[in-house]
Amino acid sequence: MDIRSLLSDIGLTSATGEAAVLVPVASFADMAHQCVAAGAPLVFMYATDERAAHKTYGVHAVFSVAVSGFLTLKCDVSAEDRTYPSLTRTIMAAHWYERLMHDQFGIVAQGHPDWRRLIHHENIPEGTYPLRKDFAVDTQLAHAQVPYPMHAVEGTGIYEIPVGPIHAGIIEPGHFRFNVRGERILSLEGKLFFTHKGIEKLVEGKLPAQALPFIERISGDMPVAHTLAFAEAVERACRTVVPKRARALRVVWSELERITMHIFDIGNIAGNGTGFTFMAAQGFRMVEELRRLHDSLTGHRFLRGAITLGGAHDISAEAVMDILNSLKKTEKDLQAILDIAFASDGLMERFETTGVLSREAAIDYGARGVAARASGVGIDMRRDHPYAGYADLGVLVATESSGDVAARFKVRAREVAESLRIIRSCLEKLPEGEAQTAVVVREGEALGWAESWRGAIIDWVRLDEGGRIDRCAISDPSFMNWALFGEIGPGNIVPDFPLCNKSLNLSYSGTDL
Repeated sequence: MDIRSLLSDIGLTSATGEAAVLVPVASFADMAHQCVAAGAPLVFMYATDERAAHKTYGVHAVFSVAVSGFLTLKCDVSAEDRTYPSLTRTIMAAHWYERLMHDQFGIVAQGHPDWRRLIHHENIPEGTYPLRKDFAVDTQLAHAQVPYPMHAVEGTGIYEIPVGPIHAGIIEPGHFRFNVRGERILSLEGKLFFTHKGIEKLVEGKLPAQALPFIERISGDMPVAHTLAFAEAVERACRTVVPKRARALRVVWSELERITMHIFDIGNIAGNGTGFTFMAAQGFRMVEELRRLHDSLTGHRFLRGAITLGGAHDISAEAVMDILNSLKKTEKDLQAILDIAFASDGLMERFETTGVLSREAAIDYGARGVAARASGVGIDMRRDHPYAGYADLGVLVATESSGDVAARFKVRAREVAESLRIIRSCLEKLPEGEAQTAVVVREGEALGWAESWRGAIIDWVRLDEGGRIDRCAISDPSFMNWALFGEIGPGNIVPDFPLCNKSLNLSYSGTDL
């Protein structure tokens, strides 16, 4: 059955925009499987506490539909029973979401293959469910000591290597457990969520403008994308029409963030990942120049404040020329170091066949961003579900097929070139008029999304009758991609793990909301 036939069967002519269907809990997993089988992948899951009104919890599964929309299947779960049939049995992409909903709400996906706690391991008392409405945000929790059972491999000559959670650099905590024979990795498992911030709880009861500083700080290196996804969700819920100039500027700020971080990764992968330090030195120099440009344009090196509710930070004609001149230099400098990188047999040998993620695994895990596109999965919200000012830009999605570090390196380089084209196109045709409109908050709910440089961010926001946030559910791309290490690690040697890690460059903070 194709997706159009499936939509017809459930009473929808299309899923353009947002469509939601309430299904019986007994049919939830089967309907979800039908959606995926019909070509609509699962892209988001979240739960809601609806005990006060209906004595239930809501479990929501969001699917990306080929006709440029989203379909949400919802089932009501009894507040007493708190169970529903697990989607993970047939949809691997649901596996962390279902564990997350259990940790946050106490909802049990029956048949899930892995019931270890995901975010509340070791130091959080069991039976703590912070996203329930009756859990106060200022609750003082006792310090628990609940052992987390890591997977292990047994056999002659096999030993474990623990790495982290405290690392040698300034990165946030994350623990990795290697089972190896010699230097060959047999299995690799990560344990994250050591610094859970509770942002989804912190923004409850706040007006969207009050929540914005929390959203902007979900992941320090992608404030534009996170703020944009949230802002578009709020604006859709409030039926706000954003001015054309603001929509174009949102594209400019988003692509500047993408260029900056892709160049950082190009230098980090090739330089710090392999010891070819020339690449790191040049890449980081270029990033510093872009950070200074950001600061001169918006007053913040990481572009905080570039996205506002109802608009975007405006720029002058002089600033337009500053951006174009800076990007001309960036393009020339980047091409020079890429020519050197691709001409280096030693560097390419380190990249090629290292950390391979198969296309099948990328699809099954619901991989996002560069990780997916480098494995031949051509997904990109800018093209597939246009938002802000992307609809008329004809975004070209860069893909590679080998799924290794080399492919992820190449995708980044090609995406920088496309981002340069997009920014120039926007600035050449930058609409006149205001870059801001008032958002009149009101009761409503909506999805919002943005394709960050790491991949798709998807938010769902529900505002109460006073326009305050009743529930804000957030999906960061790193949440979907951390589990990929279990696929790309085995078969490689231990010294190649840092290279695999840098080729994904995932966010600890963005994952641990």
